[in-house]
Amino acid sequence: MAAAQGPGGPGRTPRRPIPAEGQHPPVPGRVPATRSGRTPGRIGGRVEETSAGGLILDRPATDARAVLIGRHDRRGRLLWSLPKGHLEAGETQEDAAIREVAEETGIRGRVVGRLGSIDFWFTADGRRVHKTVHHFLLIAEGGELSDEDVEVAAVAWVPLGQAAAQLAYATERELLARVPNVLADTA
Repeated sequence: MAAAQGPGGPGRTPRRPIPAEGQHPPVPGRVPATRSGRTPGRIGGRVEETSAGGLILDRPATDARAVLIGRHDRRGRLLWSLPKGHLEAGETQEDAAIREVAEETGIRGRVVGRLGSIDFWFTADGRRVHKTVHHFLLIAEGGELSDEDVEVAAVAWVPLGQAAAQLAYATERELLARVPNVLADTA
């Protein structure tokens, strides 16, 4: 399947409905992990989940291009966001971010800094879930843009200066505002 050329390009019908932000269906063979790396469990009537992901740039510059992913919400709208997913057993946040970005975009990268964490609540399978997502800034080292991941409807390279306007979630737009400082700290 070919990747979308830009966020304004035509969307595709997903292979299956894509859940709302933070509500990822179970993936066979993948065990979601908590902050401690254990399978999620109830803590005071809630479930704790931890994910990692981030923003990958084609080069370490403020005029670089960034990769965004598109997922369909329950109403069928294509919403653009940063790639992310659950930590696997024994995996560090950084390793999970590298793996998830590559799985969801086709682009392999290396972590150059931390953008921050977002946490939110949602209900799934009759349970209250508290999810924390740790985001990193990555620089591309190879690969080819791809939307082959079943959770992704489209992927696109977007000029970094336009990426915030494309993102559906305010919390992710706030993370993008930190990119110049993270890049300056790595120089």
